[in-house]
Amino acid sequence: MNVTDSRLVACVLGVDVDAVDMEGALGNVAAFLQSSLKGYVCVAGVHGIMEAQGNPQLLEIYCKAAMTIPDGMPLAWVGRMQGHSGMQRVTGPDLMLEVFRRKEFSETTHFFYGGREGVAAELRDKLQQQFPWVKIVGTYTPPFRELSECEETELFAHIATLKPDITWIGIGCPKQEIFMARYLPNLETKLMVGVGAAFDFHTGRIRDCANWMKRAGLQWLHRLLQDPRRLWWRYLRNNPAFLWRITLQMLHVRRSTRRSASAPLYHSCRPRFARQDRDNELTGN
Repeated sequence: MNVTDSRLVACVLGVDVDAVDMEGALGNVAAFLQSSLKGYVCVAGVHGIMEAQGNPQLLEIYCKAAMTIPDGMPLAWVGRMQGHSGMQRVTGPDLMLEVFRRKEFSETTHFFYGGREGVAAELRDKLQQQFPWVKIVGTYTPPFRELSECEETELFAHIATLKPDITWIGIGCPKQEIFMARYLPNLETKLMVGVGAAFDFHTGRIRDCANWMKRAGLQWLHRLLQDPRRLWWRYLRNNPAFLWRITLQMLHVRRSTRRSASAPLYHSCRPRFARQDRDNELTGN
């Protein structure tokens, strides 16, 4: 695989979202692990896309991701309207579980960063019980604030000792995206994957919804009913604004494509995988 090839992506309000299904996402992860590069994977839903509209730093972080997967049906629907008929919803929790389930990743080593006290360790125990072949080399529960200089040094040393292939980051959007872009150059890990609430999903703290709700794009409603106090404002602010903006984008695209006899699928101009040294402006190195 040539890791410098352009990527087939959907353009969602200025964010390149990889036009993948689960198999495509897993194939990209496997190819990345076999390469000599290091990078981070973003899991983008409506919340992340809307956060990026008013946050140039986050938009740049998405731009430099090794892969940005469509975490939610609305992004997959937009991709299909842009001609990516095989684009499917690939959530962070689902991608994480499939990596641990698949025997082709049995030699991959993992590290968990995130969650409340004890959650990462509980997740480690559950996954090792469910998939005895997995290699989880460590966990870390960060404070609910930025790391101090001393904590940074300790984390760098801890990761340097373990050298995990994949570091799973579960501290929510946009904190996890900013964390990955900032710390990737300093951590001896090949791939960082921001998976949001996956730690809570896989330890039973958040209940999953039925598949028909996922296919209908209603998982947000299921989440809202479980945690209305925290989520009501996010969904009230983001969902209508996303619908309005994406409608304007699609109308603009349709007017533009009418002038052309054939509209090509959108290709990202960025390489398939992000090199460590091109993220310096985000990390200050």
